[in-house]
Amino acid sequence: MYIKSPLNYTGGKYKLLEPIFKAFPENIRTFVDVFAGGFNVGINVEAEKVICNDQITYLIEMLQMFRQSDMEKILERIKGLIKQYELTQQNKEGYYALRSHYNRTKDLTELFVLACYAFNHQIRFNNSHEFNSPFGRNRSSFNGNIEKNLTEFCRALHEKNIEFSNEDFTMLDLTGLGAEDLVYCDPPYLISTGNYNDGNRGFKDWKEREERQLLELLDRLDARGIRFALSNVLYHKGLSNELLIEWSKGYQVHYIDKTYSNCNYQFKERNAVTVEVLITNY
Repeated sequence: MYIKSPLNYTGGKYKLLEPIFKAFPENIRTFVDVFAGGFNVGINVEAEKVICNDQITYLIEMLQMFRQSDMEKILERIKGLIKQYELTQQNKEGYYALRSHYNRTKDLTELFVLACYAFNHQIRFNNSHEFNSPFGRNRSSFNGNIEKNLTEFCRALHEKNIEFSNEDFTMLDLTGLGAEDLVYCDPPYLISTGNYNDGNRGFKDWKEREERQLLELLDRLDARGIRFALSNVLYHKGLSNELLIEWSKGYQVHYIDKTYSNCNYQFKERNAVTVEVLITNY
C-alpha cells in the first residue's frame, strides 16, 4: 500500500504510516517534512508539493542523487561495488575496505551500499563526519527487498513534485506557508537514547534547548494559522517528557496505539511502555 524507503533510518515511520495519515488533513498544498530522515512520510503523502528537509547533508544529497539518476545506472553501480569488494553477509574485510574508501571519497552510492551491509542498516557518523557503523555480520546485505524498495522509491522521487532542503529546523524558511499547507515534524525524541541525538555524530544534538525551540516554532505556526503535526513520545521505558506533556495540552493528541488513549499512566505502570503520539493544531 505504501512505498518503503530503502534507507532503514533510525526512527523511520513506515510501520506507522496508516495512523499518521488518518490524522492528516485532506487537500494539502505544500507538505514540509522538517526532519525527513529516510523520507517514509514525505514520499507517501498526498500533496501538491513536498519539501524534504534534513540537517544531515549526506542524507539529502543521497536522496537528490536518487532523484536525478537513472535507476538502471544506480543498480549497475551498486552491484558493481558489491562485486568489486566481494560483499556478503560474512565478508567483514570487504565491508571495512569499502568504508575506508567512502570516508576518503564521500561517494554517495558507496554510502548507500555501506548502509545495506551495516549493522541494522544504520547510517551513523563520528564527529569528523566519517561513516562508522559496524559490519552487520550474518544479518545485513543488499537483497531483493531493498532493490524493490529502492526501485519504487526512486520512481516516486521522479514522479512527485519534491524540493530538497538541507537546513537546521531553526533556519528553515517557512514564511511563504499558509492555511492550506502542513508542516510535519518527526524530530529526535528527547527521552530516547538514539545514537543520532547524543551529540557525538558530527551533527547538532537534541537536548531540552532544541525541544523548546521546536515547540516555540510550532506555536508561532499555529498563531499564523498554519497547520502542523508533530510525531513524538510522551512516555518511554519509565521516562516521561514532561515538557511535551504540558505543551500538548493546548493541542490535539492522537495516540498512535489507541489502547493508550484513555489511560492515566503512573510511573510504576509504564516501565516498559512507549506511548507514541501525533500532536496537531487542527
